This record gives sequence, C-alpha cells and structure tokens, in this order.
Amino acid sequence: MPLWSYILTALAAYLLGSIPTGFLVAKAKGIDIRAAGSGNIGATNAMRVLGKPAGIFVLLMDALKGYAACVFLPPLIYNWLAPHFSGLFRFFHDEPLELQIKFYVIAGIFVVLGHSFTCWLKFKGGKGVATSAGVFFALTPLAAGVALATWIIALALIRYASVASIAAAVALPVTAWLTQPSLVLRIATAAIGLLVIVRHRSNIARLRNGTEQRLDFKSKGSIP
Repeated sequence: MPLWSYILTALAAYLLGSIPTGFLVAKAKGIDIRAAGSGNIGATNAMRVLGKPAGIFVLLMDALKGYAACVFLPPLIYNWLAPHFSGLFRFFHDEPLELQIKFYVIAGIFVVLGHSFTCWLKFKGGKGVATSAGVFFALTPLAAGVALATWIIALALIRYASVASIAAAVALPVTAWLTQPSLVLRIATAAIGLLVIVRHRSNIARLRNGTEQRLDFKSKGSIP
C-alpha cells in the first residue's frame, strides 16, 4: 500500500483522539475544566470537578476513542483505498497479520497523541491513560487487563490516580513484552507507556513536593 494510506490512518486517528471529551462535558455544564481542579481535561479531573457520573462518562468516551481508532479506522481506510473494494472488513483482514498490525499501531499511537495534544485546545490535552487503555484492549487485551488490574489495585491502596496510572503504564509494556510475539506491537506499548509517564511529569513533581491530591471516593465532586 502507498505511504499516504498510512498517513491517512494517522490523520484520522489523531482527529478522533483530539475530540476533547472532558472539556466538552464540562463546557455543557458551564464550566471551563482547564480552570478547575488540576486543569487537566481527562477523566480524573472531570470526576474531581464534575462528579462521578460525568467523570465515568469521560473515562468511557476517552477509552472508546482509542478502541474505535484501532478496530474501525484501519480496515475502513485500507479498504476504501483498495482498488478492489469488497466490504469493510473482509479485504483488510485477508492481508498478512504484520501488515494489519502496522496499521493498528499507527492508529493507536496517533489516537493517543490526538488526545494528549489536541489541536482544538492549543495542543494541550489529557494524560492519555484512558485512551491508551482503549487502544490496548483492542490490540493486546491480556496486557491491557494486567494494566487495568494494576491501576485498580494501586488506586485502591494509595488513592493517587497519578501513581496508579504510572504503575499501569509500566505494567502494560512489561506484560506485552512477555506475551506478544509482534516486535512492532511490543515497541508500540513501550512507546505509549513512556508517553503516559512523561505526561505525568507535573504529577511526579507534586508527589515529590507532597502537594498531589488524593482521589476522594466519597466526594460528589465540586469546583475548587
């Protein structure tokens, strides 16, 4: 396939990822989430500022962006460009697995980049945790499941969402490297895990200073 088929996949995934779910949900309630709580547009701050139902909705929508980008965009774009179009999934899924994985990985990386650096908010977005989870539940469910379990256990024990997210970002590539035969996919998990950790550098600084906020499971959410 020509180079521009990869470019189109990357562009479509970036634009899907760039939809600022948390910002839009908060805006619908008359709140600029960038000026409340931690100022982040992701699910954790949405839960802190808008309450649990809104936060969970943002979490699910951000994860869905990652999942949909990997499951639907590659076959849709690949088959649309194919000279003998024969249905949305059939032609793409007849191709060698390694070629499919290249498209999946490109879509996964760029949907996370779109979420983390959305063009609609001056390239300032979320941390990429939920969107990365959606990507890897599509591409490597076992590693994603281990990362999710790590996140839940860490959050329950220490109640720092940032630490739980960083722990999950480490668990994901470690599990993928132990279980995935595809080198491309293993490298992608490591790259996205590193991106998530780098996006938490401000949280790491607050943890070191003792100013990081714990997540209050009993709070109904308020605007600080």
